[in-house]
Parts: sequence; structure tokens; C-alpha cells
Amino acid sequence: MTGHQLESVSETAYEKFIQIRRHLHQYPELSNEEFETTKFIRRWLEEGNIRILDYPLATGVIAEVGGLREGPVIALRADIDALPIQEETGLAFASTIPGKMHACGHDFHTAALLGTAYALKGRESELQGTIRLIFQPAEEKAKGAKQVIDSGALEGVQAIFGMHNKPDLPVGTIGIKSGPLMAAADGFVVEIDGKGSHAAVPEAGLDPIVTAAHVITALQSIVSRNVSALQSAVISVTQLHSGTAWNVIPDKAVLEGTIRTFDDQVRLQVLERFSQVVEGVSTGLGTRAGVRWIEGPPPVNNDETLAELGLEAAAAAGLQSVVPVPSPAGEDFAVYQRSIPGLFVFMGTAGTQEWHHPAFTLDEDAIPASIRFFTDLAERALKHLHPSGGERL
Repeated sequence: MTGHQLESVSETAYEKFIQIRRHLHQYPELSNEEFETTKFIRRWLEEGNIRILDYPLATGVIAEVGGLREGPVIALRADIDALPIQEETGLAFASTIPGKMHACGHDFHTAALLGTAYALKGRESELQGTIRLIFQPAEEKAKGAKQVIDSGALEGVQAIFGMHNKPDLPVGTIGIKSGPLMAAADGFVVEIDGKGSHAAVPEAGLDPIVTAAHVITALQSIVSRNVSALQSAVISVTQLHSGTAWNVIPDKAVLEGTIRTFDDQVRLQVLERFSQVVEGVSTGLGTRAGVRWIEGPPPVNNDETLAELGLEAAAAAGLQSVVPVPSPAGEDFAVYQRSIPGLFVFMGTAGTQEWHHPAFTLDEDAIPASIRFFTDLAERALKHLHPSGGERL
């Protein structure tokens, strides 16, 4: 596909898919509650005469374009869920549902994938294989990718591609790199059991709050004294709950928070050391502690060959490629990459606020840019993976 053809596709699709994005923005739905969003996506796919596949998913849609010529199967993925945030953008198409908002741009991702589906449908007879379109639920809960895999929708797929909008990159710029791009995002709950007493006679009890304070301080040494300066990790305690009265030492304290890492070995090392520190500090102070892990997605780790294809597609789509700074945020696209090679990119959207902010916005000119990129990338990947067109991964 030439640059001129790509540009004509984007111009034709522009207003249609802007309006789709705005509709989705007005009616956000939380993870695994995307029932109306699912109906809306299905309707737009049906209007485009795009095949919808039957997989056992309560929400989300799987569809396909191509398959008229024998060849490989690749997948393009967009997430569709919103967040429990009250919108403060003042947009004419702001959320109509109190306490719910597309504050992470998944409405943009969905509209761009629908636009890409339409563009590829127009070239279906020329596609050297099949492109599976995954409109995934529940990314914000880090559950949706596993649901898609469990449904069987990834079977036969040889490579997968996705994106996240990036507010700090201008429209027309795309962040592409091989290797780690986004972090593993694990959560923890630490319960410390002590012995309550009157606050005036602390020697009669075992104070879990004192233990909690020492645990929080000791945890900060894990990164500084166990992780190489050439690696990175973050441990953040974000909640501490204990006690009900000013003159009572309580029986229990509960800590919660998150750990972010970019490397599997560092991840295992930090989790192991975390448990050791909690147990050691608690035992030393006469209390007992247990750790409950909330397993999040692994690191997003991009395939080197697919990253090269992405750079070629970006140039063909008229986008400027940059090497992005890895983000400590988590993304369950990484779950797909545990099964098959994948490429996840940052699409510049020139936003005014970061993800998950109540005033989050983006520049909708990034929609045609995304359509151009993924249309070219899909065709390029099929040719590369085709037995007669390039080597297999």
C-alpha cells in the first residue's frame, strides 16, 4: 500500500471514527460490564460486513478480515473498558454516566481498530492471510487478555499487535522499541497480627502499628540494596489501616501497595525478598505477618523482529518513530506475549494530562494516524510471515 493510499483511507475514515470514539466516550463501561459497548462494536462491524467470530466471551468481540488467500493469521488488539473516575474535562461529549470515564483512552483504541478493520476490509482480496481483530474487555482489571486466551481466540495466531495512547508524545509520533516497554504490576496485602492493649500500657501487648512502620521502612531497602543499578524496580506502600480509637493499641495492621518490575528475574527476586523482609521484621518484633499477592500482568516485552516491522510501517504511514521511555504502568497485552510474539507501541496523542486523570484528553488527529499505521503493519506482517513472503518467527 502506498503512502497516498494510506492517506486517502485516513481522510475517508476520519469523521466516522471520530464520532465512534465520541460515542464510546459518552457511554463508558467498567471492566467485564462492557455489554452496551460490545453491542455497539458488533453493530459497526456488521455495517462494515466484517466477520464476527463466535467465542465464549461475556463482553468483548472477536472478528476477522481476510482469509480469502491462504496465509498466516495475525491479531490486532484494542481494549474497550473504562475506569471508575468522575470526568472533569468539560467536553461536549463528556461521559454521561456519573463516576465512570474513559480516562485511559480505550475509546480511542477501539475507534482506531474499527477504522483499521474497515480499511483492511477494503483490501481484503489482496491480504495474504487472515487478520483477527480482538476487542478485549477488562484490561484495567488485568483479566481480559486471559479471558480471550481461555476462549480460544488466540489459537492459530502467529503474532499480535497493539498500542496505547501516549499523552506526552505529539500526534504523528510513535514510540517503538524491542524488549521491555511496560512493567509487571503486582499488588500485595500484608496482614500483621499483634496483641491489643491499652495505649497507656503498651508493654501488655504487641503493637502491630510499630511493626508496620518498621516493615514499610525496611521494604525501601529492597530496591536500593538488592536490585542492580542497571535494572529497575518500584515498591510503593499505598495504604495502611489499623486501629479504631486514640487510646487503644489494636490487634492488627494491614498494608497494601504495588511492586513494578521490567525483568522476570528481578520480579522473582523482589517478590522473594519482600516476603523475607516482612517475615523477618515481624518476627523480630514479636508479631506475626502474612503476605497475600495480587498477581498482575508480566512485563510487556516486544519481539525484536516485529519491532523492525513496526518501524517500517511507521515510515510508510508518515509517522516519526522515537525510542520511548519504558513506562512503569502495567498492561495485560503482556499476557498474549507469553504465548506468541507481539509488538506493543505508544501512539502519540498530545494529551493534556496523564492516564487515569479526571481531566484526561487526547488529540483525535491520532485516530487516522493509527489507522494508517496498523493497516500497513498488518499487511506487512502477513507478507513477512507468509511461507513465500518471508521467514517465520
